[in-house]
Amino acid sequence: MIIVLYVYYDINMRLEDMLVISKTSVHATLALVYLAQIDKDSYVGASQIAENINAPKNYLGKLLNRLAAEGLLESIKGFGGGFRLAKQSSKISIFNIVEPIDSISKLNGCFLGKATCSCDKTCAVHNKWNKIRSDYLHFLKTTTIKDIVEKDISLKIKS
Repeated sequence: MIIVLYVYYDINMRLEDMLVISKTSVHATLALVYLAQIDKDSYVGASQIAENINAPKNYLGKLLNRLAAEGLLESIKGFGGGFRLAKQSSKISIFNIVEPIDSISKLNGCFLGKATCSCDKTCAVHNKWNKIRSDYLHFLKTTTIKDIVEKDISLKIKS
């Protein structure tokens, strides 16, 4: 019984760590989606962005500074300052946003929780899991902020 509970717990941890991006990455993505809809020459304060995407203000400010350090955003301090996209929205993929936060590309553990699982010594689901992981990374790398803005009406800025 203890072994079954251990395996169940371990599998849940791995699924959560491998396939779902963190809440921080969701907030970062939503912030960039918001900024993609603003005039490209305008800067928007972290408080305004936080309010529009329902994120905590202090937390989002720190997160936006991190994204600026990654080259995804430009920032100006002081009156009239804030953040704006550093690149065109079509040049920023979800992977560009998520990778510095969640290190998604490094999450390549065994789906079944085995210590040794590789292309040489595979577990029962290795090949299927590897395909899913590859498809997931491909999705993150090929889906851009522009794609989200154009296709998701629910995220549009309300006038």
